[in-house]
Amino acid sequence: MSYSDKARAAFQSELNNIKEAGLFKEERYIHAPQGAEIEVEFPVGSPPKRVINLCANNYLGLSSHPEVVAAAHDGLGHRGYGMSSVRFICGTQDIHRQLETNLTEFLGTEDTLLFPSCMDANAGVFEAILNDQDVMISDRLVHASIVDGMRLCKAMTDTYKHSDMGHLEEKLQEHQDKRIRLIITDGVFSMDGDVVKLDEIVALAKKYDAMVFVDDSHASGFMGKTGRGTPEHCGVHGQIDIITTTLGKALGGASGGCVSGRKELVELCRQKARPYLFSNTVAPVIVSGAIKVLELISKTTERRDKLEWNTNYWRKLLTEIGLDIKAGDSPIVPVMLYNAKLAQDVARDMFAEGIYVVGFFFPVVPKGQARIRTQLSAAHDKGHLDKAAAAFKKVGAKYGILGLNKKQIIEKYGM
Repeated sequence: MSYSDKARAAFQSELNNIKEAGLFKEERYIHAPQGAEIEVEFPVGSPPKRVINLCANNYLGLSSHPEVVAAAHDGLGHRGYGMSSVRFICGTQDIHRQLETNLTEFLGTEDTLLFPSCMDANAGVFEAILNDQDVMISDRLVHASIVDGMRLCKAMTDTYKHSDMGHLEEKLQEHQDKRIRLIITDGVFSMDGDVVKLDEIVALAKKYDAMVFVDDSHASGFMGKTGRGTPEHCGVHGQIDIITTTLGKALGGASGGCVSGRKELVELCRQKARPYLFSNTVAPVIVSGAIKVLELISKTTERRDKLEWNTNYWRKLLTEIGLDIKAGDSPIVPVMLYNAKLAQDVARDMFAEGIYVVGFFFPVVPKGQARIRTQLSAAHDKGHLDKAAAAFKKVGAKYGILGLNKKQIIEKYGM
């Protein structure tokens, strides 16, 4: 059937409605490697501008590290560009298993299985290990990829209020008749930057014979004294049943993800997880780079230590300016603006000041929770942060939001 004028008009109308609501997302084109400073074409068609990057997941600054790039070149030269196959047919090289072994040791688990992305890992894990006799009990703010994965699973779905351990305990009591009770949470919640109460969750899991699943994508490599993630940060390293995480953030910033945990659960994913069985293997060039990343961050904590300093300093700067930020310990620091148009206007003016940030609004975050999510990197130096803070102070003064709380910002701009 042809693409009719009626169909075209319907879809164009939907796009127009998104624009009119102030929710249209514009892409920016980057003309440089990922780093603390990048060259960005915005608006599209304009000459690229060099700006400080405050919105990447490049937490450890390793996306363009020379040793990681050299390792990727070596992988390309010795293992080729791609595998052209899934893992169980002819898509597994020795380096894939080497990376899995290294990740298992780093994460403190029993086994690990690579996936094309953490989104694929989350899409496949629940269906592979649970059935209709089980229940999934998730934090209400888990990542969208976890929600999608849960939808594909036949197990019962339930939720508990965000980080509310009392409510979680009620749910565990309620579902004692189920074969398996799986508690599902993020390690660091990507939009708010707050850290899971993982020690309390593990204690409840032991009390009520439940298992624990953690997506640690925004923590692996830098949370905890040696960067082992939220399990280390919360004092329960080695006690988590299932961890999913990504190679696309702190661990090199390319792509790829994994399921890591109890060996029986990992093996079930190898046998049954559809994204694993039906997606091409992670490319050798990425695997080689990721192996080098794990080698670098296992030798020293210098980068995660610098990231921690940057995070504390940045939070102090924004608080002193009078911006409304989300409290927390992670390098995700949201500047709360509540209004989608305001978030986009502030981001646009920040770009004019040489600072690259992006407004987040519905459906990425709930309506009325628009923000600019700033993210720190070990690649930032103090000068970068001082300049960015000065820009926020200038732009914040322009919009009259400095020193205002949530209620006052909403009264001024609406939600």
